[in-house]
Amino acid sequence: MLDDRAIERKLLLQRVFSRGKLFEMGKTLGIPYITNLQSMWDLDIDKASLEIALSLDEEKLKEIFENYNPREWEVFRGQYHTFEEEKFKLEGSWKEIQAGVAQARKKYGERCNAILRYLLETSKGCSLKEIMQNLPEKTNLSTLLSDLESLKVIVTSYRSKKSQEWAILEETSPIIRAELGLPTIQGQKKIITISSSGKVDPVNEELQEIEKMDQELNDYLNELLKHRVEDTIRFGESFSISHLAKYLEELFGSVLYFDSLLSVTQQYGLADVEIVHSKGRTGMRTGWNLSLFGEPGTGKSFSSRDFILGKLDAKIPPHGLPGRNRYAGGMTPARFIRIGKAYSGRVFNFIVPEFNDWFKYKGMVEPLKLALERGEIKYETHREVIGPYRFSSFFSVNYNVATLGRGYEVTIQDPNFNAIEDRMLCRLHRLTKQRFVEIAESQMRLAFGEVDIDEEAQQLRDHLSLVYAAEISHPLVRNRFSRKPVMLTPKTQEMLMKARKAILDEIPREFVSFSARLEDRAIRFACAASLLSYFQSNSDYISVSEEALSYAIQLYVEEASVRSREEFVPEIVLGKLSID
Repeated sequence: MLDDRAIERKLLLQRVFSRGKLFEMGKTLGIPYITNLQSMWDLDIDKASLEIALSLDEEKLKEIFENYNPREWEVFRGQYHTFEEEKFKLEGSWKEIQAGVAQARKKYGERCNAILRYLLETSKGCSLKEIMQNLPEKTNLSTLLSDLESLKVIVTSYRSKKSQEWAILEETSPIIRAELGLPTIQGQKKIITISSSGKVDPVNEELQEIEKMDQELNDYLNELLKHRVEDTIRFGESFSISHLAKYLEELFGSVLYFDSLLSVTQQYGLADVEIVHSKGRTGMRTGWNLSLFGEPGTGKSFSSRDFILGKLDAKIPPHGLPGRNRYAGGMTPARFIRIGKAYSGRVFNFIVPEFNDWFKYKGMVEPLKLALERGEIKYETHREVIGPYRFSSFFSVNYNVATLGRGYEVTIQDPNFNAIEDRMLCRLHRLTKQRFVEIAESQMRLAFGEVDIDEEAQQLRDHLSLVYAAEISHPLVRNRFSRKPVMLTPKTQEMLMKARKAILDEIPREFVSFSARLEDRAIRFACAASLLSYFQSNSDYISVSEEALSYAIQLYVEEASVRSREEFVPEIVLGKLSID
């Protein structure tokens, strides 16, 4: 049985410490569940915070706050613990809240009761407009809310120049309910569906994971909007794909940087922004699937996983979107097909470190091909029928191939694999001498602490998150930032046509070994890369930048060369197009 203090410790840890901090303290404390994990991204935050809470007494909890930096902006007002204004106390806040409720009720009467009941029922942040729409008595609500916040009964859950939202903290809900004479609910009940076979429904389990990822994004955006939004806008006014390339090249060298450039650009594309032209819609959006392929040890996992998710032991902070990357290491394709239903209508990125393993399972090619097309998936076995459902997310994957003197030879011998490969933006990795040197030197700089990129990573991630939130019209930013489509320019069409002609002129045979989908991927990349310029114009759309277009043409030419078994030298084609 869990006592009330342990339950509250668990909620406190989950509130004020990040995933990385929980992972770090779990390792230090020797928590078996956490020490057995390979990466912090394998960590279940709910389970980890509970395991840590059960291993602590009150004095050890106090030491945790002294040794690990909590999220300074968070507030926790529990029955036994308080964290506020960056200070932790082994004292509860309920008596103070109880007195505050009594004082507010005495002054405002039923209007106070109505607001508190409404906030308790919604269990989320509510604006003044929402509260007014749902309460019959609308006078003096601003003053009432301000007084309730001063009395520490409610908190501001979001604030911008134009709006503010208030909420009741989860840990204060029981005492406020008791003061209002309402039945107390011990935490939010999680519904777990059990199938007829007695097994937990994997879709329901995954919905809970999605809920946690949504919360991770919301927490990050709240912190960003409270502390760094103006700095992020200023940063974005001069930021572009060339600035990103320069940052990455200084870190990793002239060969390795391009893989991380692809991974970060794909993160911007996850906003799935509409692509338009001067005459209307194109039917295209900025999202795309990424595949890095080549021999093991060429840096594929670092670029697609470690750089995006972060790797604490290597001092690499996360550069990807918070709460939008689903790490699928160790997941089977059958498991993916089952949980994919939970992502219908949502856009996430599945990071698969060993994609080639997924094709060792019989019958997986067709449903995976449909997933890459964001199509309708239905999978039948003699025991069950999965779907139909429409998958709407994307992939960032690595797969191992044996590289030859010319071209490559796929280690997966499934005849349908080319169809899958054709639905991704691919990048070939060869362990050339230059790549080997850059990998070795990057490892050395990291090992000796010569690389400190925390500040730059924070700026980049803040910019990425704010642009993403604006483009999906996230509730926290929609009143301040507008959604902008990406506009194709005449230059885009002109450069693609020139590149196409230059490529075909260099191929000696009549037939080509790649499809026109390569041009589609190049356009999507150029549009995703142009999102980096979101804050550079007050226009209601974003034009494809010439910088982004140059990188897109480079990708198009180089991938066409690889798909053609290198029947032409990409540098010759790029030279004809005046692209360095």
